[in-house]
Amino acid sequence: MKIGELARETGVSVRLLRYYEEQGLLDSERTSGGQRVYAPDAPAVVRRIRALLGAGLPTRVIAEVLDCVCGSEAEIEPCLSPMLVARLDAIDEQIHGLQDTRSSLAALVAATEGRRLATAD
Repeated sequence: MKIGELARETGVSVRLLRYYEEQGLLDSERTSGGQRVYAPDAPAVVRRIRALLGAGLPTRVIAEVLDCVCGSEAEIEPCLSPMLVARLDAIDEQIHGLQDTRSSLAALVAATEGRRLATAD
């Protein structure tokens, strides 16, 4: 399968497919004319990459774990569970920190609005 066909089948741009290849996420062979040719399972690999990216994993982590993904996009080998749980915990910490930041900012905005109303009277 050529890169254009893979792009059409997966809905992923040619540029992004090249990026996945540069990052070691996707393999291709070259024809004598230098064109990329992908294996028949390439669409499934691209869907797995997209699912892992959608879950917030960076490409460097995906490169390490992609071989542990099997079947459909959602089927992950149990050995990945601790890494995924750790990633989820880190995201939860980020969310908590952002909620604290938002609360502080909202308090500042409320205080500023309160002062505006007091001086307008």
